[in-house]
Amino acid sequence: MFSRKRIIILVIVVAAIVIAALPKLTRSGDNSRSGGASAGEARIPVKGYIAQPLRLDDKILTTGTLIANEEVELRSEVSGKITKIYFEEGSSVKKGQMLVKINDSELQAQLLQQKYREELARQRERRQRELLKGNLVSQQEYDVALNELNTMKAGLQLVKAQIEKTEIRAPFDGTIGLKFVSEGSFISTTTRIASLQDVNPIKIDFSVPEKYAGRVQKGAAVKFHAQGSGNVLEGMVYAVEPRIEQATRTLLLRARSPNPMRALLPGSFAEVELTIQSIPNALTIPAEALIPEISGQKVYLYRNGRVQSQGVQIGIRTSTAIQITKGIVPGDTVITSGILQVRQGSPVTLSEIN
Repeated sequence: MFSRKRIIILVIVVAAIVIAALPKLTRSGDNSRSGGASAGEARIPVKGYIAQPLRLDDKILTTGTLIANEEVELRSEVSGKITKIYFEEGSSVKKGQMLVKINDSELQAQLLQQKYREELARQRERRQRELLKGNLVSQQEYDVALNELNTMKAGLQLVKAQIEKTEIRAPFDGTIGLKFVSEGSFISTTTRIASLQDVNPIKIDFSVPEKYAGRVQKGAAVKFHAQGSGNVLEGMVYAVEPRIEQATRTLLLRARSPNPMRALLPGSFAEVELTIQSIPNALTIPAEALIPEISGQKVYLYRNGRVQSQGVQIGIRTSTAIQITKGIVPGDTVITSGILQVRQGSPVTLSEIN
């Protein structure tokens, strides 16, 4: 009986101790769950990035084709036999330089004949004019002589124009390509003689998606890399097509770049980088630091060893960086790794800062 009482008393004492210690255990557990400081609390290693103003370029990557500054297929305006070729394949020529001469012997004879007729009509007009001064002929007779002279002049100019068509000259400075005819060949207006190209400067044709139509304009800077060239070259947009291509829903642009060594060839494929906007002092963060939410975007900041959630507003977005227009200030440390492992108030350790 006495032993049973002792056991009951012992149980009551133990229960009282447990009840007294329970609030402390509960508070300790709550502190652990809420992220409160604790000597044994584990810290998650993360990487950070110090936000700072930098130059940010909004760019579009696309492809294009190099084209000549000026290009023409040399063909004759008249049919005939080639009497002389004055150019060498692959050589440089100047504007107005004679390239090909077509037989014009018949036209030269017509020109001589027309000159004799024009001289005769000139003499007749001169005599009629002197007679008109002395009232020896009527005004009508003089007008007939003057009209004949003018007709002869027009005929002379017509023959000269026909002779000019037998002389094929360079329409601009450039490099002439391969020839497809020889001296003595009979050619027509459809016969291809050679090509002439001016490749300095070189032009680049490329397209951008329709959504950028309102943001691209003349004067925009481009960088491009052409196949066969190991250098990244620069150019500038000088013309924009005033309509959207319906088939591709793209806008065609044309840029120009110096090509003094003629190293870039028309028809080459080019990888183009177009800068549509530049901000000299944009507050940027790495793209992986941004956390999308239903209500907007946020980032995690490192503050005194713990994580602080911060909503932000963004501006320009590139493949590697994002502009922050509101929410953080220069000098804030943005967490860039371990995003899925941390939450508001989590204790963290910076293992690396960029």
